[in-house]
Amino acid sequence: MIEFKSAEEIGRMAVAGQFVGELLAELSEIAAVGMNLMDIEHHARRRISERGAVSCYWDYSPSFGRGPFRNVLCLSVNDAVLHGLPHDYVLRDGDLLSIDMAVGIDGWVADSAVSVIVGVPDPADLKLIEATEVALAAGIAAAQPGGRLGDISAAIADVGHSYGYEVNAEFGGHGIGRTMHEAPHVPNIGRARRGMRLDPGLTIAIEPWFCRTTDKIKYDKDGWTIRSADGSRTAHSEHTVAVTPAGPQVLTRRPARKEPAGTDSAAGS
Repeated sequence: MIEFKSAEEIGRMAVAGQFVGELLAELSEIAAVGMNLMDIEHHARRRISERGAVSCYWDYSPSFGRGPFRNVLCLSVNDAVLHGLPHDYVLRDGDLLSIDMAVGIDGWVADSAVSVIVGVPDPADLKLIEATEVALAAGIAAAQPGGRLGDISAAIADVGHSYGYEVNAEFGGHGIGRTMHEAPHVPNIGRARRGMRLDPGLTIAIEPWFCRTTDKIKYDKDGWTIRSADGSRTAHSEHTVAVTPAGPQVLTRRPARKEPAGTDSAAGS
């Protein structure tokens, strides 16, 4: 069942979204060569607790995964792209890090992700991140009232293909609101003018992700971390978006980064 939100409810989601956007920007800044992933995780735990927010990841137990997720972030490095389990790993020069988080505040949830490069970037990694950000911007632009869900999926896939990347259809975006994962599923590939109608009040997480040289994935033994099947690098971008009578509204917009490093400006920060 899909729940359409009122303008007031979207405003309450935007409160959670603002916090998510601000914390993701903060975490992107502290991610540096020599930083342990667990230090980033514990920094986020402190900030979430201080805000009185609730992590949507803690104790999350979907059909995949091995046991409940006992972290507040997904931290995916290099060939890991989704659901990266924070662990004792020290970031190295040139690592590509994707940070994904979702929190609830006063019963309303927002979800977002950003990919950054630690240290000196490889131009191919910059291109990969840029592709996810441009695809995210295209998906957001396609979330117009009266349009179709397939418009979003087709826009994302068109960008991925234009950059030379294959597009995985297994994991994509999702509805969001009172909980982190609601209907509908928002695929990263599809046909324009097909699928459910995009009516005002629909709130979704749009999240394109690409691997450099494959669309196939594999799982780590932890049951959570998803990697490119061929070991190629990966990137992931995501925003929570509301469909409104005036057009799409990004609820997890991030403050501009202090230093350009691939930037997330293509997706409206």
